[in-house]
Amino acid sequence: MMKENISDLTTFLAIIQEGSFTRAAAKIGTSQSAVSQTISNLEARLQLKLLNRTTRSLTLTEAGERLAQLIGPPLDEIANGLEQLAELRDKPAGKIRISADKYAIQQILWPRLAPVLKDFPDITLELITDYGLVDIAKERFDAGVRRGGLIAQNMIAIPISAEHRMVVVVSPNNPHLLDQGLPKTPLELLTRPCINLQLPTYGQNLSWTFLIDGQEHKLRVKGPLIVNGINQVHQACLDGYGFAYVPQALVQNDIVSGRLLTVLDDFTITFPSYYLYYTSRLKSSAAFNIIIESLRYKKSLY
Repeated sequence: MMKENISDLTTFLAIIQEGSFTRAAAKIGTSQSAVSQTISNLEARLQLKLLNRTTRSLTLTEAGERLAQLIGPPLDEIANGLEQLAELRDKPAGKIRISADKYAIQQILWPRLAPVLKDFPDITLELITDYGLVDIAKERFDAGVRRGGLIAQNMIAIPISAEHRMVVVVSPNNPHLLDQGLPKTPLELLTRPCINLQLPTYGQNLSWTFLIDGQEHKLRVKGPLIVNGINQVHQACLDGYGFAYVPQALVQNDIVSGRLLTVLDDFTITFPSYYLYYTSRLKSSAAFNIIIESLRYKKSLY
């Protein structure tokens, strides 16, 4: 099957439209000799004469007319399509797909991106909850959001949050506190009622990580309730169903108001910042650039 260079075919159409090799060369930004050589090469490959050229006239052969009819409409469609792609680059429009865990969506992405949808109604935002290290290129995501340290080195990564300190909290109205008091070491949680967060991607409960004697230790706690949303963990803790392991930012107002108590503060850890990551340094669409700037972490604001 013969494969022709689109540039050569475009040159051929430019000659027809301009009626002259000289004007066609000026239109496409090349020399008359280059245009002439392009047509000679095209005719040689097709083994057909396309143009009748004299010093005074330029006309199409039957083969030239047939070729113009065949390639004219498709090349026009390609040109229109490329113009539409240019609009995506210059106009904030189109769908942006982002993969992130539920906490990042609720506490970081949505608060900052909700105003974007109001300001730019032609942008469609798709936020997909995923706790795994999804292949964003394979799954056709524009970007992913994960904590630092979990992102492949070949990705472009932009910080979108501060570090996240974890805390263990419990309602002061929890009936078990009357009998057992507050735990003094993380290991005591193994015998206390705890609220587990199940990670949908893995089908496992989130392990509770603590710093003990300078080393990180992961505990698998038990309790009366397993949920798959961080907000459900928060509410169940407020309702007195057990201890919860959550980001401090999520429950800070409850701690200040006294609705929740923090325990084991000397053992809790701080997770790295969240990052928006994506695959290419090529010029992004206007919509994606707006998303990046809306999410970019600015220390001065915190």
